[in-house]
Amino acid sequence: MHSFPGVVAVGYINEAIDERDPLKTLDSLLLPTARIKDVDPDSAQHYQDVLYQAKTQKFMDPQSASKILWLDEIQHAVNEANKDMDKAKHWVTLVVDVNEFLEKEKQSDILSVLKSAVGNTNDVMPECADRYYDTLAKAKEQKSKSVSTEGSWLKLNLQEKYDYYYNIDSKESSWVTPESCLLKESWLMGKEIEAFWKGHKQRASYMHRRQMFIDNIPSVVKIQSWFRMVTARKNYLSRLKYFRDHNNEIVKIQSLLRANKARDDYKTLVGSENPPLTVIRKFVHLLDQSDLDFQEALEVARLREEVVTKIRGNQQLEKDLNLMDIKIGLLVKNRITLEDVISHRTKLNKKKGGEMQILNNTDNQGIKSLSKERRKTLETYQQLFYLLQTNPLYLAKLIFQMPQNKSTKFMDTVIFTLYNYASNQREEYLLLKLFKTALEEEIKSKVDQVQDIVTGNPTVIKMVVSFNRGARGQNTLRQLLAPVVKEIIDDKSLIINTSPVEVYKAWVNQLETQTGEASNLPYDVTTEQALTYPEVKNKLEASIENLRRVTDKVLSSIISSLDLLPYGLRYIAKVLKNSIREKFPDATEDELLKIVGNLLYYRYMNPAIVAPDGFDIIDMTAGGQINSDQRRNLGSVAKVLQHAASNKLFEGENEHLSSMNNYLSETYQEFRKYFKEACNVPEPEEKFNMDKYTDVVTVSKPVIYISIEEIISTHSLLLEHQDAIAPEKNDLLNELLELLGEVPNVESFLGEGAVDPSDPDKVNTLSQLAKTEISLFLTSKYDIGDGEAIDGQSLMIKTKKLIIDVIRNQPGSTLSEILETPASTKQEIDHAADMVSRAVLDSRTPEDMKHSQSMVEDAQLPLEQKKRKIQRNLRTLEQTGHVSSKNKYQDILNEIAKDIRNQRIHRQLRKAELEKLQQTLNALNKKAAFYEEQINYYDTYIKTCLDNLKRKNTRRSIKLDGKGEPKGTKRVKPVRYTAAKLHEKGVLLGIDDLQINQFKNVTFDISSTEDVGIFDVRSKFLGVEMEKVQLNIQDLLQMQYEGVAVMKMFDKVKVNVNLLIYLLNKKFYGK
Repeated sequence: MHSFPGVVAVGYINEAIDERDPLKTLDSLLLPTARIKDVDPDSAQHYQDVLYQAKTQKFMDPQSASKILWLDEIQHAVNEANKDMDKAKHWVTLVVDVNEFLEKEKQSDILSVLKSAVGNTNDVMPECADRYYDTLAKAKEQKSKSVSTEGSWLKLNLQEKYDYYYNIDSKESSWVTPESCLLKESWLMGKEIEAFWKGHKQRASYMHRRQMFIDNIPSVVKIQSWFRMVTARKNYLSRLKYFRDHNNEIVKIQSLLRANKARDDYKTLVGSENPPLTVIRKFVHLLDQSDLDFQEALEVARLREEVVTKIRGNQQLEKDLNLMDIKIGLLVKNRITLEDVISHRTKLNKKKGGEMQILNNTDNQGIKSLSKERRKTLETYQQLFYLLQTNPLYLAKLIFQMPQNKSTKFMDTVIFTLYNYASNQREEYLLLKLFKTALEEEIKSKVDQVQDIVTGNPTVIKMVVSFNRGARGQNTLRQLLAPVVKEIIDDKSLIINTSPVEVYKAWVNQLETQTGEASNLPYDVTTEQALTYPEVKNKLEASIENLRRVTDKVLSSIISSLDLLPYGLRYIAKVLKNSIREKFPDATEDELLKIVGNLLYYRYMNPAIVAPDGFDIIDMTAGGQINSDQRRNLGSVAKVLQHAASNKLFEGENEHLSSMNNYLSETYQEFRKYFKEACNVPEPEEKFNMDKYTDVVTVSKPVIYISIEEIISTHSLLLEHQDAIAPEKNDLLNELLELLGEVPNVESFLGEGAVDPSDPDKVNTLSQLAKTEISLFLTSKYDIGDGEAIDGQSLMIKTKKLIIDVIRNQPGSTLSEILETPASTKQEIDHAADMVSRAVLDSRTPEDMKHSQSMVEDAQLPLEQKKRKIQRNLRTLEQTGHVSSKNKYQDILNEIAKDIRNQRIHRQLRKAELEKLQQTLNALNKKAAFYEEQINYYDTYIKTCLDNLKRKNTRRSIKLDGKGEPKGTKRVKPVRYTAAKLHEKGVLLGIDDLQINQFKNVTFDISSTEDVGIFDVRSKFLGVEMEKVQLNIQDLLQMQYEGVAVMKMFDKVKVNVNLLIYLLNKKFYGK
């Protein structure tokens, strides 16, 4: 506890400190009540500075409860200030004495000064006096050189906070900077003298220790050796313990390092232009075919066959169901007899029961099940179809040599069969190459104006759309359109009718229904008259608003699903755009994009929106159908999108929809970006990673499943148009056709004994055998094989396989080094063991996947013989320019590296293909199940008809056992009309480029075909037959339903659809 007077003194002292007045602070320190000891009046300024610093620190301390200095703290500060004073005086004395002795050159007095300055006098050695003096004198002399003017004041800094000044002349000292203070710059100051002394002591200590080590070198060496040993053992045991404690982590790190090394090696293999042999050796095992490879290849082949068979079966079922639709429709109108319908029903039930499957699987073993003498011919067919498949120019030319109706059937059957409906990457790649070649050929030869692609019906475009809406592209359309289309169909309250006349009539009907009285409004009005009624306008505006809202949803689904569009369709759009630009360089970007839009939207998507049930976009139950309101809603949306895609505004007869023109323009801009981006796809070579070596490194040969009838038909067409598609005599196609000779019939194709000559139903049996599918394993005529001439490329392949065998077992940094270094006994033994393992694996390999006999024989050679054969082959290849010894045969190593890369990609593609085939097969099975459900529905309907017929006690006898043809159906004779007569009846409206007075010279022969509802129409001019077309009653009824009043036949004859249907019904169905 402080006494009260002491507290008062503390207050005075703190007040004086705060005022920064040194004299007042001194007076308060000298107060008797303060009892502060050892206060020196000469140090008043320093007391003020130290006390102020102490109080400032206390004030800044957050843990201090009091912010003033108490007596004990004040006394401590005064003591510290006094110590500073003593230290300053001591250093002043040292500086003055040293500098004065240096100026007076008194070497002996330096020792006494230094001894007084250090704590341990033994540190100052008399024998070093001269060295002390010389060192200090040099330092002073060096410092004096840079001084021009100087005073008599010395400055000493204490604790980096306080400056002490001393005048050597007047012996005056001060803690503040004196007036007109000039420092004695030439003198050595305390820090410099101190630094000299510390350096001297350090050197002396170092020399002493060094001398001790020199005197004890043997002992030092022993100590160092022992210490290093102990340290090394300690570090080793510590490291060992660390490794044991982190064993799992170390394994992971090692795996990571190995993986990084392998990854770097693989990057070198993939990215380096010339990968080294050491890297290639590490990955050469990837070229081996494992059991899994064979199993996957066999599974792919099996699934591919099943998919192709199922596609063909479903297509046939679909055609038969369409025919049944017609037959039942005609039955309802009494156009045909019930026996016709029952006959077709029996055929459907047979197919449903599996007859078609049995027929298709009668022979799927290829040439093995045919007679021996036909083997060579069928092998030539395999080479022929391989040539057609891999060289698209032949088929592209053939397509345009045939009439359009014949080429369509050829495309739908033979071409898609030849490419297995693009069921794997290779065949999709080749089919796209055919589409590209054919499209470029068609544009080059048949397109005269840019708009011909839009206004006409190009064959290749039709092929592309048909293919992409088939089994492979159907799922895409479902994903793209099904959700929004289903939403439109399910919305029962949605009514879109943009026809003012129809809206008007519906309004009038509604009025009369509600009132029960006839309205005074006219029933027949024009569009302009209908629009004069406010009610019609309001309903029309509501429909337009609904139309815009629903169209936005469909558009959004299309735009956001660009990635769902099949790659093949996008690529053909790109080819189409580029080909049109090349032929018509002046065509604008908008014109080109409209053509792309015509393909992508109008031809591919639009029909699926209008008739989603017809394109399997939505699931329909058997017997279910879309009603007229739903169909009109979908048609309205499709119409708006069609106008937007072609940037066509509503004008003329659609003037009442002109309020949507701004919307059409905005939508076109979105479509424009979409069509432009759709064409931004890589080339098939990059997409599928295909090149000329692809077939060489694949495990299995390409296989197609084709009927005998299609083989014979293709052979016949090739011979018929041989001059046009292969004009060069030495063309390989001509060589193969010459080997095949004349077109065989089914019996000669199968060979003698295939059909019993005494079979009374021989014709029917041959007809069934013609539809038999066989598998053709396609091969090139110039593949490596026994007895075949080995060209440079085939020799390259054989040499690569030999090199792979050698580098597995013999190390070396270059191929030349390996070939020149003799193989050791161990290497020969290891190589022989590898070849035995390969022979075991080859024994399990299916026949169609085995290597040729010459390659098998090469594989059995010893290591040294293989090396000699490689050297001979390399010399031959160098002469042909395939390799060069100058770069140590790096070219062939690059080819091996490429094979390794392709093999890996091939395995990935095969796995993806397996998954895709399984998905496709599941979808096809679902579709087949739907068709069977439809058959059951029709079956029930026909049974009901039979029951009704029996109740009416009909006299007609109907044969239901399926063993013979039903009776009662007679084929109607053909009818003949002149164009003038048909014009008189109103059926014919006009003929392009022909005057009415010449109609009498034109006749039309109309005859029914064996297919119900199909009619042949032949035209003659002055008795000379000109052209022939087929009419399908179903197509005519569809046109009638859609309101198409006029159609064209022969691309020039305009006919009235309604009156044509009436004429056909009257002449061929009796009504």
